Amino acid sequence: MNVLDMFRLDDRVAVVTGATGTIGQAYCKALAQAGASVAVLDKESKGSEALLEALIKEGVEAKYYQVDLTDDEAVPRVVDQIVSDFGRIDILVNHAGMNIRKPALELTLADWDKVIGLNLRAMFAMAQAVARHMVPRGRGKIINTASVSSVRGHPRLVAYAASKGGVMQMTRVLANEWAPYGINVNAIAPGYLRTQQTERFLDDPETMRSIVEKIPMKRLGKPEDLVGGLIYLASAASDYVTGHMLFIEGGRLID
Repeated sequence: MNVLDMFRLDDRVAVVTGATGTIGQAYCKALAQAGASVAVLDKESKGSEALLEALIKEGVEAKYYQVDLTDDEAVPRVVDQIVSDFGRIDILVNHAGMNIRKPALELTLADWDKVIGLNLRAMFAMAQAVARHMVPRGRGKIINTASVSSVRGHPRLVAYAASKGGVMQMTRVLANEWAPYGINVNAIAPGYLRTQQTERFLDDPETMRSIVEKIPMKRLGKPEDLVGGLIYLASAASDYVTGHMLFIEGGRLID
């Protein structure tokens, strides 16, 4: 096999949660360009029509599903619907997430539950529901979204960091349990990127300066910086990789 062919995703079906956000859209487009059909999942429909149009132009099948992933009944229902519509699920990009940026003394338990509920609880529910379809087929790729906050205690991110630390350990446990079924479970852990969620935070010049000066590459990440790692973990090129945290952060964790 030609080495580049190992990265092709032709005839594969990918599911992306949090798909209409900044990174989610980049993920969907990269998967489609690699040949995968894409099930686009998000709670918000804004941007979904343009995204679907872009995906279909790549010559693949794409469909949008509006779903609240914190609804316990909705998760298995939407997964079953995707399997019915596409025939199977080969790749899950478990990307949906949120953040409430507050000092720990000001964070309410309702805030905590909201962040943990989407970033960790719903991510597990989605992985579990999809894995139940992957197990009988004996193969599958699950890619969770972690963060540099999985391993760093950044201020004002107590709930987010706790959730992403949980994602890191959840990824390792699922990789261990599901390897015998041919399912690879890995995570991408980005550093700071300018997204819909971080834009207001990064608009402050002093905040931006303090972040960039800690990054050896002296710039924020871009969604395009993540897609190579995504395609690697989604493709046959990573068939012997599982339980891995792929940090894409410009060297932020070097020291």
